Amino acid sequence: MLPSIDSNQAPIHSANSGTIYPISNDVSYASFSLNHQAYLVGITSLIIKPQTFSQVVKSEKWREAMRKEITALEQNGSWTLESLPPGKRAMDFKRVYKIKCKQDGTIKRYKARLVAKDFTQIEGLDYHKTFAHVAKLVTVRVLLAVASMIMTLKKEGKGMETALLS
Repeated sequence: MLPSIDSNQAPIHSANSGTIYPISNDVSYASFSLNHQAYLVGITSLIIKPQTFSQVVKSEKWREAMRKEITALEQNGSWTLESLPPGKRAMDFKRVYKIKCKQDGTIKRYKARLVAKDFTQIEGLDYHKTFAHVAKLVTVRVLLAVASMIMTLKKEGKGMETALLS
């Protein structure tokens, strides 16, 4: 049996969440099914994300999440500790903390990440035209299909005009 929830009393967000525009301004519990209401109460009343690094280091769960992140970065070869050249300064980073939940609203894991603040880099000084090649799988498939069609028609002895008109 699910607990009864008074839609006027139950908060949609926790007071410590730091949410500027809480969903409770627009939606009440009454608009959700009982199962969904129970889920919302579970995730909103129990989860308080840390706002500062000092809050994080007080919790063993968050310290363990940070250890896992640093270990994963080292194992993947994502970073190495180096001395900075004279006159250079290290790029800043930001710590991001998230709580991953299961479907029923219980906590699955605590996740800590280090995110580089790359907007502090200067082109030509810190990097030279660094970018990632990105293409949608659909685009790659279309290009391969067109190339395959052209190659097949060439092997059959038909000209390029026929290949493009087919």
